Amino acid sequence: MTKEEFIDLLNEIKSLKCENRILELKAAREGCPKKLYDTLSSFSNQDDGGVIIFGIDETNNYEECGVYDINDLQKQVNNQCLQMEPIIRPVLTELMKEGKFFLAAEIPAVDIVDRPCFYKGAGKIKGSYIRVGDSDERMTEYEIYSFEAYRKKYLDDIRPVERAKEEYIDKELLDEFIRRIRKGKPNLEKMPDEVVENLFNIKKDGFYTISSVFTFCHFPQAFYPQLSIHAIVVPGKEIGDSSIAGVRFIDNQNIEGNIVELLEGAVSFVLRNMKNSVLFNSNTGERVDKPEYPIIAIREAILNALVHRDYSIHTEGKPIQLVMYEDRLEISNPGGLYGRITVDQLGKIQPDTRNPVLVKILETMGVTENRYSGIPTIKTAIKDFGLREPVFEDRRGSFVVTFSNHPMEVIEESENHIQENTRARILEFLEQERTRKEIAQFLNRESVTYAIHRYIDPLIESGDVKMTIPNRPSSKNQRYVRVKS
Repeated sequence: MTKEEFIDLLNEIKSLKCENRILELKAAREGCPKKLYDTLSSFSNQDDGGVIIFGIDETNNYEECGVYDINDLQKQVNNQCLQMEPIIRPVLTELMKEGKFFLAAEIPAVDIVDRPCFYKGAGKIKGSYIRVGDSDERMTEYEIYSFEAYRKKYLDDIRPVERAKEEYIDKELLDEFIRRIRKGKPNLEKMPDEVVENLFNIKKDGFYTISSVFTFCHFPQAFYPQLSIHAIVVPGKEIGDSSIAGVRFIDNQNIEGNIVELLEGAVSFVLRNMKNSVLFNSNTGERVDKPEYPIIAIREAILNALVHRDYSIHTEGKPIQLVMYEDRLEISNPGGLYGRITVDQLGKIQPDTRNPVLVKILETMGVTENRYSGIPTIKTAIKDFGLREPVFEDRRGSFVVTFSNHPMEVIEESENHIQENTRARILEFLEQERTRKEIAQFLNRESVTYAIHRYIDPLIESGDVKMTIPNRPSSKNQRYVRVKS
């Protein structure tokens, strides 16, 4: 960070008076804070790191109080960084302003294979943190496990299911898989069925694996009751809303069966509960029924949830959730994004695969293509249908896809001002942090630069919107979010 960037950041803090996901403020007027470990850990465990500014007292209207001793403070900060595992190497920048010293400690992100970064004195379980908004929250055991599962390449989809016996397996389905996997492979054709089953992890240590149970078993929920899909229809915009008659759920089904039956059952549930619009062809007068959502997009989202959910012991008690609200449809599965991929990269790069064995089985059986086309297919289908862009969210321990049933709107504008209804919609959209591209898509603008300059910059100037990385406006990790009043 340059001195000029540091000054700009201090001015930004004075204007916005808040911390955020990548900014933490400490007074340090009487000494170095004793416990920086939670913030050091949380910043290191997110992809864009973070900055700690010393010399700002947020408890006193964000007063620029300065620090007690700039040289000693740098030593103390660095000493605490050395107590982390792996060790953190901060970039320290000092600044004198109006006779007071300030210190910026830029905390770099730790590579994902080395996460979680934690305070050695507390241990991995109690010393690992994650940043949630402007708060440092202790990681759950599952969040810690997720990093280790990626680093050590755990294959939870081939955990043996000791209770699953031969008579519980649909032999015709299994024989069809073996026939297909052998096709065009002379070496496999020579192998006995049992060898092929072990080779492709249908069995492990003499027992059927989770992947094979969920594909070939007559009733997998006998072993894992919650590995199902809970589907409900809510008569409102939030769970808890009820109809005039006091009904909380218009429809409520626990969908069970093997993975194909789960997929088909969930699609049928959506088809049964979707609203249909009646349209008439202006030329022929013919009536056309238009469903609420394009079913191809819904099918892909459900399939993605089934294929990419976490099948570890940490989540086997958690079902996939499918909720149809008055204004949207949400599908959530246990297990956030896996590996290095981020939400912005979905559909653009080849992701790491959490369940490679399950994917291979389903690809062989013709259920999925395994060509990473699911997200592009969803986006294209929604766009062609004239609906707003789907929203993909990586929440703590889950992944959520939200489909709006509202049509894509062309943002209205005039030369001299943003219309009030447009302003309100943008601020509502920015209740969550958004990228430049997400904003441009929401505004239906092809030029990202124009969208930010025309619509967002005025809202930043008015104090209604802020950048998550104000000291690096052009950062590729830049996000924009509404300022809470």
